[in-house]
Amino acid sequence: MVGGDAAGMSAASQARRLRGPDELEIVAFERGHFTSFSACGIPYWVGGDVTDRDQLIARTPEEHRARDIDLRMRTEVTEIDVAGGRVRARDVDSGAESWTPYDKLVIGTGARPIRPELPGVDAPGVHGVQTLDDGQALLDTLAHTRGRRAVVVGAGYIGVEMAEALINRGYEVTVVNRGREPMSTLDPDMGRMVHEAMEGLGITMVNDAEVTKVLTGDDGRVRAVATEDAEFPADVVVLGIGVRPETGLAEAAGLPLGAHGGLLTDLAMRVRGHENIWAGGDCVEVLDLVSGQERHIPLGTHANKHGQVIGTNAGGGYATFPGVVGTAVSKVCDLEIARTGLREKDALRAGLRFVTVTIESTSRAGYYPGASPMTVKMLAEQRTGRLLGVQIVGREGAGKRVDIAAVALTAGMTVERMTALDLGYAPPFSPVWDPVLVAARKAARAVERQA
Repeated sequence: MVGGDAAGMSAASQARRLRGPDELEIVAFERGHFTSFSACGIPYWVGGDVTDRDQLIARTPEEHRARDIDLRMRTEVTEIDVAGGRVRARDVDSGAESWTPYDKLVIGTGARPIRPELPGVDAPGVHGVQTLDDGQALLDTLAHTRGRRAVVVGAGYIGVEMAEALINRGYEVTVVNRGREPMSTLDPDMGRMVHEAMEGLGITMVNDAEVTKVLTGDDGRVRAVATEDAEFPADVVVLGIGVRPETGLAEAAGLPLGAHGGLLTDLAMRVRGHENIWAGGDCVEVLDLVSGQERHIPLGTHANKHGQVIGTNAGGGYATFPGVVGTAVSKVCDLEIARTGLREKDALRAGLRFVTVTIESTSRAGYYPGASPMTVKMLAEQRTGRLLGVQIVGREGAGKRVDIAAVALTAGMTVERMTALDLGYAPPFSPVWDPVLVAARKAARAVERQA
């Protein structure tokens, strides 16, 4: 196993459940200090919602070793010799190198934060956030920095969540975003609501702006972030631009990569063209069940599922991973943000013709205490009425409603069929017509008018 987080260690654990140590020797390499941790929880740790780093660790190295997994920490695989069936590994602390043979190889190298090639980007005080080590480094900077000004570069999930975390830490926060609105995983009209919520939280949003350099002071530390038109003072900078698949090792070994730089696998998560090599997690591309195209969607939910499939197959069983519909949920303060399926530009890129509808509803019956507004946007294919995507922005009770749409997308349902879904109802939980079904009704009428 190359990589000791979600995909790699899920695969190791599942293979061990199927095959005992006398039948299958399992060796896992991890270059960091931690295994099986929640990267998604790092912003909440930085923001103080999670008080202890160890709460983010699902299983420690000692727990893995207790299950007869030979886990080698602080050991980085530097080369894969496919023809020879072996990997070269280096002890990070001592520099000592050695070769380890394999009969079956699992690649779970994850993703790396995008770090643009800008002047000053490597200055002290500039942080990417992907691992627990990264989170600890950022917290150390916050603890020793006298100023209280922070700039977040990028306004995707990590950027938005880190901006809120820094506000919670008492920082004056500016987000510099090259897109029209934050959360590019949403259409801009839905992203506008996120923008307004961020400003309501005290965050300064700077859209349609690209960072050109990081400015440093006489001490070499970051002092500002510059765009073509302005400078934004900063005592700390967080890069929230996104991630890329960590596939340099695989590429050097001649393994196949897709258009987004991720490893290509078959339904069994086996690397294409290689009988005894599997890959999973943030380093792979997966099939989008809606568009039929390969996508890179780095989420822990997928990585754990990949690991289960890989471990089953490597352990002598049989399992497949059919694909994803692209479901994700996040929040800004009490504003919940969710999406699944295709955005408008995704549908256009896939060559699909579609209708879009947007509705306003409430999380509960309007007369019930605590009912809060939510906006639902829905895309449906012209002529067929097949559901293509849903985006939801609202307060408590909004975000997880996207799961209804995720199931409908996976099942290939039409919006007309969705209107008959037998969903749970009581005034404390929903209006008589759930907001997702209200959107489906409106979409079904739009499809009918286009027929």
